[in-house]
Amino acid sequence: MINSMVGRRLPRRVVQLFLGLALYGVSIAALVLADLGVMPWDVLHQGLARQLGWSLGTVIIVVGVLVLLAWIPLRERPGLGTVSNVIVVGLVADAVLAVVDPPSSLAVRIALAAGGIACNAVATAAYVGVRLGPGPRDGLMTGLVRRTGRKVGPVRTTIEVLVVVSGWLLGGTVGVVTVVYALAIGPLVQPLLPRLTVDAR
Repeated sequence: MINSMVGRRLPRRVVQLFLGLALYGVSIAALVLADLGVMPWDVLHQGLARQLGWSLGTVIIVVGVLVLLAWIPLRERPGLGTVSNVIVVGLVADAVLAVVDPPSSLAVRIALAAGGIACNAVATAAYVGVRLGPGPRDGLMTGLVRRTGRKVGPVRTTIEVLVVVSGWLLGGTVGVVTVVYALAIGPLVQPLLPRLTVDAR
């Protein structure tokens, strides 16, 4: 009976995983197009993309692989969601940026930024809720928490400050949306996560 239930839930979990990751890529592209600031890790991605002459999606994928390598000494274990995150998010972000032109109207840019943050919250709850492995950057945080014994808040803040400063020095975009995202994403994801969590038992 239990095995049968797990078997029925697995397809939903996989579909939700990939929809969530695709939506995450869309949200990244939306914030880039709005040009009012991007998510903390994307400040680094954008800065590296500008320095290297690579597409943003390519940098997201390469950085994801490098972060996964940092999991080795932390003894974190990747799952399907982890590997899929590395590939899907960057590909979708590049696909959207290739076909959508940046808006010129400030009102449209603000709406696009707000929509991007909201989409990111849904996407985060969707892929986390299927419990098929954390994203590489989330796993880095949880691995450091486990290995150092520090609390999640200070570890996450330290990582994000480091990537924002590094990205800004490389030419990444830091703006009001970067701050709004950092403050809003937790409260937005919290009520969504129970609704999008799939019982894996």
